[in-house]
Amino acid sequence: METGRDLVIAIDGPAASGKSTVAIELARRLGLSLVDSGSMYRAVTLVALEREVPFDAEDPLREVAEWVSANFRMETPVDDAPRVFLADREVTDEIRSSEVGKAVSPVSAVPGVRDEMVRLQRCLGGPGGAVVEGRDIGTAVFPEAPLKVFLEAPADERSCRRFEELRGKGGNATLEEVEAEIAKRDSIDSSREHSPLSRAPDALLIDTSGIGVGDVVDAIISALRERGLIS
Repeated sequence: METGRDLVIAIDGPAASGKSTVAIELARRLGLSLVDSGSMYRAVTLVALEREVPFDAEDPLREVAEWVSANFRMETPVDDAPRVFLADREVTDEIRSSEVGKAVSPVSAVPGVRDEMVRLQRCLGGPGGAVVEGRDIGTAVFPEAPLKVFLEAPADERSCRRFEELRGKGGNATLEEVEAEIAKRDSIDSSREHSPLSRAPDALLIDTSGIGVGDVVDAIISALRERGLIS
């Protein structure tokens, strides 16, 4: 399967809509780099929590984001889950904790944080092409991407997915707590002033309810072929 040298595919959607899983599989099948913006914002949130930086302190949070930007690294093994590092420290599991999940939306809503993370995303998704996933990729980060995809699913299904994910990692949050967290994140992400979550007018909309990851990836690849972006 051949792709354009600098092909960028933007994948957006709300929390637990399947963005990360789909982006990983799509990047592997197309041989493109993966840019996981969610891991970046979670890394900033983790460091902010560790440094006890208030979530409304824009300048200190921007400094945290700049440090994360300079030290962020992601490895995507062919036969294993992606691994996230800050300098030489692996934080793959730490950034997926319930504590980070509850705080990531207010941290990522800070303009200084978003500006720095967008700069990093554009650097990583530049020459060579990439699958870039997040919440404002098709609207703010790569508005000229030749293919934009927006994944969605009902809030109750997304809550169940996130609950099972956390339980599989030993988390002890209840389903009701996860539902409340998803609802809060949806509200913050869609109403924030700076780069809110929204579907780009020309984005391919895919409802991932009851659909396997492979089927979603197949639909995206079909759209790429229809547009002559891959052969």
